Amino acid sequence: MPYNILVTGGAGYLGSTMVPELLAAGHKVTVLDNFMFRQNSLAHVCYHPDFNVVKGDIRIESTMLSLMKRSDIIIPLAALVGAPLCNLDPVGATTTNHDAVLMMLKNLSKEQMVLMPTTNSAYGTGDENNFCTEESPLRPISNYAKEKVEIEKALMEHPNAISFRLATVFGMSPRMRTDLLVNDFTYRAVHDRFVVLFESHFKRNYIHVRDVARVFLHALENHKKMKGQIYNVGLSDANVSKKELCMTIQKHAPDFTFIEAPVGKDPDQRNYIVSNKKIEAVGFKPVFSLEDGIRELLKGYIMIKNSVYSNV
Repeated sequence: MPYNILVTGGAGYLGSTMVPELLAAGHKVTVLDNFMFRQNSLAHVCYHPDFNVVKGDIRIESTMLSLMKRSDIIIPLAALVGAPLCNLDPVGATTTNHDAVLMMLKNLSKEQMVLMPTTNSAYGTGDENNFCTEESPLRPISNYAKEKVEIEKALMEHPNAISFRLATVFGMSPRMRTDLLVNDFTYRAVHDRFVVLFESHFKRNYIHVRDVARVFLHALENHKKMKGQIYNVGLSDANVSKKELCMTIQKHAPDFTFIEAPVGKDPDQRNYIVSNKKIEAVGFKPVFSLEDGIRELLKGYIMIKNSVYSNV
């Protein structure tokens, strides 16, 4: 069934991969974005008759209301993403990531669906075994993660909401981010050929940007059985440490060297192993492996050598 879908922040890292897939599936898609990175990452879908784009700010209630009233589904991707960017502009982060989303939720009807990415960074350091399911206590470390936790609580009060706690995303996108961990380390493997690791044993889970698009499409097709739930979304075979990640990159970039720092702390203290069994139980399985992403990034970075594709 085709839907009218509003994607806020649809020209960002996730959205510029997801929007073409939504259009290909037969949906009508409107993107609201402020284009703060001056990107033209949706230029390749402007030909599509079911694509519409609006330049604007999700914090302006009148802008949101006029677009929401014509939408069956809202996919709120617009955000200042990641702790470093939020620390640079804490007021902008709170008004965008927290206040604007609460305003959107307040104005949603009960019939409208909302599919939202949150983050599994809220797990912080996990339990005594660093193992996390959707039922695990949340121990967010950064303000970014703390506000995502608050928003998720409000989100789950809506009867037609789904929250996706995304693992750390990787892979090439038309609006590229080189500051995400896999993307960053692979970039360094290509252009610096080395990286220094602090607390190299810290583990995280990962997911390809195209599998993020796929899980949203899966939710549209299976909304009745998935609504009202929170799902971890990651690769079950990619709960890996920073050292293990570097070793995997090294297999495809033999000149890459990594050094484990004997002293010092990583400012990002996340360390957890995540279960993705719940999303797998409703029929979703990622198709892009960690090594698939590394191979494509190695090709992509032949074309990229600057910092304009990073959020900070």
